[in-house]
Amino acid sequence: MAEERVGSRHPNRDLPESKSTKAIVTLLLVLTAVLTLLITIGGWDKLEGAKAVPVFYVVIFLLFAFYVSRWNRGVLPVASALAIFLIIFAGLAAIAWFDRDKTGFDSPALDSGLLGILSLLLIPLCVLLIAFAMRGFRQGWNIEAGTRAAMEAESRSS
Repeated sequence: MAEERVGSRHPNRDLPESKSTKAIVTLLLVLTAVLTLLITIGGWDKLEGAKAVPVFYVVIFLLFAFYVSRWNRGVLPVASALAIFLIIFAGLAAIAWFDRDKTGFDSPALDSGLLGILSLLLIPLCVLLIAFAMRGFRQGWNIEAGTRAAMEAESRSS
């Protein structure tokens, strides 16, 4: 008796909404990491205490962008949770950078006012990241549909 092989496919990944959401979330994760890196490098000499935190955010958001680009939806709620914390850090950092934009303070590598503005830009970026990540999580990228045709197509393409 011949053994029947059944393949699987992910029908929700073929939807245009899913493809655009994946691209937007990946882009937002990369932009958030780049902006965080820019703020970190620009103010490195004046950062007090937890210098590892922004470095952690850069690394983890780039790693999450890689996973999202490979259709891993499991990182989306974690990215959203981390973005909530980043909103809090960015709001507090913006206030501190604007307070340093006065005479008598040493200047960081980038102007303190610019670092404050960049910190404020992180807030709406993170809000968008949360919104699109949760949209992607609801789209069910992980749902599989087993078909013999998918397996046959796979075997023909190899």
